[in-house]
Amino acid sequence: MSVEQADILAEVVAMLHAIRDDAGVDGEITMATRFQDDLEMESIDVISLTGRLQARYGNAVNFAQFVATLDLDSIRQLRVGQLVAHIATALDGAEADAGHADAGLGTAGLPA
Repeated sequence: MSVEQADILAEVVAMLHAIRDDAGVDGEITMATRFQDDLEMESIDVISLTGRLQARYGNAVNFAQFVATLDLDSIRQLRVGQLVAHIATALDGAEADAGHADAGLGTAGLPA
């Protein structure tokens, strides 16, 4: 696991502990922890997580869009590691988009 993913995992774990208030959380939350089976998350918990992700990462991470790409069985078996990987990919994409935008600025048309 990369350092970035380790940092993201720590942030997601903190969010999950805050949401679940440690209820239904037995042991350490890892990349293999399943949201439904291991954390016993309800729909309201997922909504809360979505809000926290939005507050932390802004529009760069769209959890609802990510979940919409999954079938029902995949959603039931969703693991923390899958979310962490999605966040890392989304953030990498946002940085790449910002880099491309910066590269296009140049100095054309500006007075010397």
